[in-house]
Amino acid sequence: MQWVYLVVAGLFEVCWAIGLKYSQGFTKLIPSVLTIIGMIASFYFLSLALNDIPLGNAYAIWTGIGTVGTVILGIVLFKEAVDLTRLICIGFIIVGIVGLKLVGSH
Repeated sequence: MQWVYLVVAGLFEVCWAIGLKYSQGFTKLIPSVLTIIGMIASFYFLSLALNDIPLGNAYAIWTGIGTVGTVILGIVLFKEAVDLTRLICIGFIIVGIVGLKLVGSH
């Protein structure tokens, strides 16, 4: 169950990172409130995952999910640049996430 918590924590990290963009420096009320809720939820689920997953693995995977998700949504929502080098680097992050999951399973 801790791995589910970690994935949920990572998805909430994506939510609050994207929310920061929409909150425009916490000047927009609704996006700001949703961003703060996303932050709290992300840290809460990360704390649950840490009950069984080593800290280093959990933190790296949590930030990896957040990074990959934020880059993808940045491309989709904000028309950020897409180039081969960027996609290769995101691929390396995904490989790292999968590798840490496999190592964390032993």
